[in-house]
Amino acid sequence: MVSSIRLWVLIIVCSQILVIFARTDPNDLGVLNAIKSSWQNLPPNWRGSDPCRSRWEGVNCTNSRVTTLDLAGIGVTTNDIGDIPSLSMLIYLDLSNNRGIKAVLPQSIQKLQNLTTLILVGCSFRGPIPDSIGSLKKLVYLGLNNNSFIGPIPPSIGNLTNLSWLDLSDNQLTGSIPVSNGTVLGLDMLLKARHFHLANNRLSGPIQSRLFSANMSLIHVIVNNNQLNGTIPPSIGLVRTLETIRLDSNFLTGTVPQNITNLKSVSELHLSNNFLTGPVPNLDGMNSLTYVDMSNNSFNTSDVPTWFTIPSLTTLVMDKTQISGVLPSDVFQPQLERLELSNNSLNGTLDVGDSYRSDLIVDLTYNSIADFTQKSGYNLSLNLSNNPVCEGGATGRFCASGDPNTPIGLPSNNCASVHCGSNRMLSANCKCTNPYTGNIYFFSHSFSNLDNATYYTTLLQTLTNAFQLNQLPVESVSFSSATIDEFKYLKYRLHIFPSDEDYFNRSSVSSIGTIINRQLFNLSYYGPMFFLDENYCCFPENKSSNTGIIIGATIGGFVIALLLALAITYALYQKRQATKAKQNSPFASWGMDNGSDAGGVPQLKGAKWCSFEELKQCTNNFSEENMIGSGGYGKVYKGTLNTGQVVAIKRAQQGSLQGAQEFKTEIELLSRIHHKNVVALVGFCYEQGEQMLVYEYMPNGTLKDNLGKEGIRLNWMRRLRLALDSAKGLTYLHELANPPIIHRDIKSNNILLDDHLNAKVADFGLSKLLGDDGKGYVSTQVKGTLGYMDPEYYMTQQLTEKSDVYSFGVVLLELLTARSPIQKGKYIVREFSEVFDQSRDPNGLYNILDPSLGSPETLGGLTKFVNLAMNCVKDSGVQRPNMGEVVREIERIIDLAALSMDSESSLVFSSQRTGKGDLYHLYNDSVSDVSSLSVPFETEMRR
Repeated sequence: MVSSIRLWVLIIVCSQILVIFARTDPNDLGVLNAIKSSWQNLPPNWRGSDPCRSRWEGVNCTNSRVTTLDLAGIGVTTNDIGDIPSLSMLIYLDLSNNRGIKAVLPQSIQKLQNLTTLILVGCSFRGPIPDSIGSLKKLVYLGLNNNSFIGPIPPSIGNLTNLSWLDLSDNQLTGSIPVSNGTVLGLDMLLKARHFHLANNRLSGPIQSRLFSANMSLIHVIVNNNQLNGTIPPSIGLVRTLETIRLDSNFLTGTVPQNITNLKSVSELHLSNNFLTGPVPNLDGMNSLTYVDMSNNSFNTSDVPTWFTIPSLTTLVMDKTQISGVLPSDVFQPQLERLELSNNSLNGTLDVGDSYRSDLIVDLTYNSIADFTQKSGYNLSLNLSNNPVCEGGATGRFCASGDPNTPIGLPSNNCASVHCGSNRMLSANCKCTNPYTGNIYFFSHSFSNLDNATYYTTLLQTLTNAFQLNQLPVESVSFSSATIDEFKYLKYRLHIFPSDEDYFNRSSVSSIGTIINRQLFNLSYYGPMFFLDENYCCFPENKSSNTGIIIGATIGGFVIALLLALAITYALYQKRQATKAKQNSPFASWGMDNGSDAGGVPQLKGAKWCSFEELKQCTNNFSEENMIGSGGYGKVYKGTLNTGQVVAIKRAQQGSLQGAQEFKTEIELLSRIHHKNVVALVGFCYEQGEQMLVYEYMPNGTLKDNLGKEGIRLNWMRRLRLALDSAKGLTYLHELANPPIIHRDIKSNNILLDDHLNAKVADFGLSKLLGDDGKGYVSTQVKGTLGYMDPEYYMTQQLTEKSDVYSFGVVLLELLTARSPIQKGKYIVREFSEVFDQSRDPNGLYNILDPSLGSPETLGGLTKFVNLAMNCVKDSGVQRPNMGEVVREIERIIDLAALSMDSESSLVFSSQRTGKGDLYHLYNDSVSDVSSLSVPFETEMRR
């Protein structure tokens, strides 16, 4: 008695200590552990059982909940973002600059309802941007640029009314820019948005007038390098806040709207490389302009515009714009850095005056300029080649061609000749360290003299101050080159040097990338930017001064000591009971916890408990190669247990986890289902925040996967047998299970085929027990799969066994057609209904049946099979047969088909079912007219 009291005291003390020091919410812990087990190159300090207290790198918590996950630039690799959407309190997510993330952004992203910042810049995300992203109503910053996203821009983004920054550039997006129309959302609804960055995609169609309105807050519209057509909408002139417009390199036509002059704050205007017509637009009054490029358009021949003399202009590029006449000297303003007017019709005598700056670059090639006033005395970079002034043996350096776009070097350090080792460089302070390196790109910039020290110094000092303000260990910043790339982005190669050590840790690298990509600073002369890094070479792998880890280790040691004492006491007094409890883990220990709702040990019939480590090992660490399926619940992996049995392991993602009691109820239910046509539960795992179900492995996959395959594998008789197998499995659930079970998600994806092509019903994730209250139905929230769902259940929310019958009827129609229930907008039930509408072509059945089945006249029992399917999908449940009746009818159809076989030319059905397929030449069951297949039912689509 005394010993038992001591035991309980120790248990209570240990449990209280663990509660006191545990800081991480169990759900969030499960998500992070799942990431840790499946991602590569995560921070080495992701150890221990309490990420919040141990301060795992990249993880920040508030009140035990993970609110920040910042793993930018640390080289993680994965093909799946895991169950990150189940971090329901996440506010900030940054996975940028990890090119090894080759994942699809899942629909479940909608669960991050508290997310304000999503940065995925410079990864390898693929697939479409999910529509569900429009559910993240708190989102302020959305950066998905420089990935491989495909498909259209989701109109649902228009629902993000708090969004300020939208960057979808440098992907493979197609379709038009979505706008609202009363029923559909669009980007025009983003009234708080300041940035539309959609450049370098494959967007097409016109820029609709509705996209812009006077209520918007846009400062940057950047949609260059797409395939947009039509005219520039005049509504753009309503957005008075605009500062940068990039519409260049599209297929835009028509005239530039004159009300563009209303945009007094625009400093950069890019309309080049389109098919714009009409007169060269008049930009008088736009006195904030610094950079204008309208080259390569089809404007009407025009005199030199008066707005060329706007004092703020630094860059004016108007190549091939049909400008004629004499270029006045007052164009050469003191602020002007670059003037390009090549391939026009300028003539007369050029006079550059004396107000220009000495670093001015002027390109007037391919015009008709006859003379140059300052031939013997000028101080600028001037190119007049291919003008009359340079013909006939004329000399002068202004006639020498040159490339004004040559990359310009930037200042280097003043260190003596010092040689650093591999991966190391000399910083501005002459230290050999390992810099964080990458390229920084600017969508726009207000200058053209890349060698101007003012711009260079401004950028250098702004970045340095931003890093210091955020207390990052940055010693210095330098640039090694400046170029204009093919998209007319200004590109710098950036080197950021560490201060405290000769390397950066992961947190510092992530923070540096975040500061640049979020542009968390004011920067003169430069427009919006993005940063693409190079994989950092030199993270410290074996060094850590993390106080949280030390505290965690100390606490862990104390707890281990207590648990050791507990284990010794327990071994002395209850060794046999401990062994038994371990075998039943984890439920036996839960049953002893005060306040636990898990109940006692589950009553299992055949299913065994599997440890997380065992399942992890048998699936090769849940590798991608072992994955054989996935869905909203999670993923399915193939594995081989220690016993040699091959199994399918269904691993629930964090958002699908149940409570302890619910999970126990499910495995108790599944463990007592034993039928040859129902997939058997082999075991389960419930530990380390995981819920896994271990099923027998079905090597031939799903019925849906096999339908429509070439060859004769699923001939008519085989399909009848598959229908019978799955019907028997359902009948068992409805009539022999105690209490009866309603599957609720019968579909061809949930009917699996074993190595002998026997069919078995699988996946009971949505199943419901039919109680003994005599009602015959369960009132429950509508769930199921579109196309298979019982319309009566959908309308009444009353689930019955007949709901499974309806779904099974749709499967029977799939067996006939090898088509999905909904294909190209057509619903299979309605198609069959129309075939049997006497007002329609009675031969329509020929067009619906799977061609691989052969002619309908050769399919014995076809009439009865079609009638059975259509009776199963009647609108009213009471008119449908029950599953026992379905089984008996399919058996009769098989008998009819067998009797109609040609005994001389057909192969007898193999009772051994070798799985290699069987050939049949089946006769018709006395049907000479397809119209005789007609049965009475409604012809309207069920839903």
